[in-house]
This record gives sequence, C-alpha cells and structure tokens, in this order.
Amino acid sequence: MKSAMGELTNSSNRAQGFSLIPIVGTIGSTLGPLVGGTFARPHERFPQVFGGKFWQDYPYFLPCLVISSFLCVSFVVGLLFLKETVPKRIRDRKRFSLVPETVTPVDGPPVILRHDGPLPLRDLLVRPVIISIYNYMALAFLNIMHSALLTLFLAMPIHIGGLGFEPPTIGYILGSYGASTSVFQALFLARIVRRFGERRTFLWSITSFIPIFLLFPAMSSIAQRYGANYIVWLCIVMLVSLMCFMDLAYGCVFIYITASSPSKHSLGATNGLSQMGVSFARAIGPALATSLFSLSVEKNMLGGYAVYVILSCVSCLAIFLAALLPENVWEEKDDDNSDQCLRVGYTYHQPSGP
Repeated sequence: MKSAMGELTNSSNRAQGFSLIPIVGTIGSTLGPLVGGTFARPHERFPQVFGGKFWQDYPYFLPCLVISSFLCVSFVVGLLFLKETVPKRIRDRKRFSLVPETVTPVDGPPVILRHDGPLPLRDLLVRPVIISIYNYMALAFLNIMHSALLTLFLAMPIHIGGLGFEPPTIGYILGSYGASTSVFQALFLARIVRRFGERRTFLWSITSFIPIFLLFPAMSSIAQRYGANYIVWLCIVMLVSLMCFMDLAYGCVFIYITASSPSKHSLGATNGLSQMGVSFARAIGPALATSLFSLSVEKNMLGGYAVYVILSCVSCLAIFLAALLPENVWEEKDDDNSDQCLRVGYTYHQPSGP
C-alpha cells in the first residue's frame, strides 16, 4: 500500500497522500477494540441470544468471527476493484529488459550495465535508505511496546500497578484513540508538514514518547492513592492526545522512505526492506515490554516503574536517530533522467544476438 501511494503521488502532494495511510490503520484501531470489547464473552453480555454452551466454551469466538468476516469482504473488494498503480509501459520495460547494454567509457574498458528494473539488494543499502529504515524501525519498536503495555496497564489490578478496567472500558478507550487520531491525521498531518517540514514534525512526534511513557507511573500512583478518579481520566485524555500527535511520525517516515529509494523501479523493494526490519522490531517489542513490566513489578525495581524509565531512555536513542534525517527530504530519483546522466561520457553498443 505504501508503494502504491508512493507511485500515485509526487513531492507536491505526498504529505496529503500519506496522511490517508494512518487513517486506514487507525480505523482498525477504532473498530478492533470496540468489536473485541463489545462481543467478547457474549454469554455474559447477551445471555438471551448467546446463552448456549458453545459460547461459554469459546467466549472469544464471536469477535474473531466478526473480524474474519470483515477481512473476507475486504479481500473481495481489493480483488475486484484495486487497480495496478505501476504504468503498463514500465511493466513492459521490466519484462523485456533482459539483455544488458555494453557500455564503453571514454577512457576505460567496456562494462555492462542494466538500467531498467529494480536494483539488487546491495545497491539498495545506501545511506538515505538505511537512515529511513532505522527510524521506521525505532518508531515501530517504541509504538508496539507502548501498545502492549497500554492494554496490560489498563487491565492489571491497581495494586499491581495498573488501573483495573474492565474489557468494555478498555475497548472504548482504545476505540476513542483510533477515532481521534484518524480525524487528527486527516485534518492536520499535511498542514503541519507543510508548515514545519518532515524532519521537525518527525522529531516532535518521536519526542512525545517520553511524556507518554512517564504518564503511566503518574496514573498508577494516583490510582493507588485515590482510585481511578477524574484525575486519572484527565491523564488518559492527555495520553490519548499525545498518542494522536505521535502518529504523525508515520506519515513523515513514509515520505522519507519513498524519497530515499534509489529509483522508482526499486520503490517496492525499498518498502519491502523497511517492512522486513519493522516486522522484526514488532516481533520482539511486545515480549520485551511485557517482560520488563513483569520484572519491574516482581523485583519492585524503582517502585515497579523501571520499565517506563527504561523505555523513556530508549525514546532518547530514537530521538538521536531522528536527528540524522536531513532537514529537507532527499530529492526523488527520476529513472529516465538517471539513465540520461549515466550516458554522459559513454559510447553505447547494443549486443548482437538474442
């Protein structure tokens, strides 16, 4: 989807285009918790309809069924209506550019180059791509750890360090976050990027992880003294607001990754490489965050709040990575122009034969 958006947009409207991608994710963040919180344990919430033994034995089957049905509908819609974004002439060039060209430099031996098609992996590992991917990994790593901790924190009893909310309440909190960030991204991402630039917006968004993680021990301390009162709920509102602002970083890093691609033909490979790194970060993040939470509570490290201090320090490292991004997004590569530039000082010979 990110590759398709990169192919459909250019530097003049990319912020508007990429502001739509987080909306898709946050719609899922809105509907998912609401579906889970509403339809989990239906034999308790809707005993007149789901009072049978099956629903008691499988209390989470109904929300899984609803989400699976939605995925099936989405697959059919994508299969029937999603159009190819790569122009046909580019696909044809990739398909028929099987014969390399022999290039004779003015003052050197002949070499063989291929201009069409994606670059090999080793040629993708250039500084712009590496820096962009590292920042995407850092963002996803912090975000997935925060998401894992948030659900755990909201559900854990107050005396252990959580807030002790019921599943429906947790679902409504997460759902309100999803709805709020969808509206915020749609209305303000492009405007903020246009006003302050991608780098500054990304830096501010990454920096918001520090107060996000520090709000957890603050809410826990208040809840242990006074219960989950209105002050805790004000902190939750602040937390949701900071999370909405943090999500601006995704649109910015998508712009950087798209612009860092060495060529338009390699945009899919660049996004695939970034997604591979992010998948690794998202695989280890939840286990690491919940393990640190358990260790902090079990060993009473810093009053049970060591996990939040550690993650705040990790956020500082992410800020350092974000500072490596250039003030202005890298200039996009135009494949046709790049080919013309390569031809300067060369005499071309098309090999004979098939």
